[in-house]
Amino acid sequence: MQKIQRGFTLIELMIVVAIIGILAAIAIPAYTDYTARAQVSEAVELMGGLKTPLTEWYHDRGTLPSALASLGTVVTSGKYTSSITLSGSTLTATMKSSGSANGKIAGKTVQLVYNTTTGQWTCSTGASNGVASSHLPGACR
Repeated sequence: MQKIQRGFTLIELMIVVAIIGILAAIAIPAYTDYTARAQVSEAVELMGGLKTPLTEWYHDRGTLPSALASLGTVVTSGKYTSSITLSGSTLTATMKSSGSANGKIAGKTVQLVYNTTTGQWTCSTGASNGVASSHLPGACR
């Protein structure tokens, strides 16, 4: 009589679980970095919406406004972005410190700096509390 094998052996199941564990150990950190970068890109996009009004203001008046409120109604916060402020020629976005923001970027800043001589905007991680450069979107690297 021949015995027909049904199902998997314990060794086969343990090998599958080990493979899934190894893949998860690699994928989960990569996923959290990806989500952090996506959340920072929200802040960069919000600041990007302010570039044109600020540039026009500078070309009309020869100086930048002292506050974003001078531009009228502008969006300065989002799902992951707590606030955007203007200081001189630097827009600074602060990520939310709790709740929906990724722990790697919570409470940290990203900046867009306007060079009035060249008319170029430059993205940076900010001062001492800036997000890691690996979390900047591709357009900012």
